[in-house]
Amino acid sequence: MGILVRGLGIRFCAESVSVRKRSAELQELGRRIRAARTALGLSQEDLANESDIDRSYIGGVERGERNLTFKVLCKIAAALRCDVATLTKGLPARPR
Repeated sequence: MGILVRGLGIRFCAESVSVRKRSAELQELGRRIRAARTALGLSQEDLANESDIDRSYIGGVERGERNLTFKVLCKIAAALRCDVATLTKGLPARPR
């Protein structure tokens, strides 16, 4: 259980960032986005500015904590100068 502090009161939150379950597919997508970003020499802030997305959201995507929408994925792909298929090929992984 996490604790969120807002204003002067304290509220308890059962789902904190450190406790959230991360799917293998979101983690893999995040790794691919991070790899593409670093290959271009971009910081998270650079990518955020290029894609018009908050930097902290980009960090969450790269850690596999965010289940991003197709629209956001398109913005990130455009900023990384690739198509969505490049980032998502083989996802979700087929069961063996």
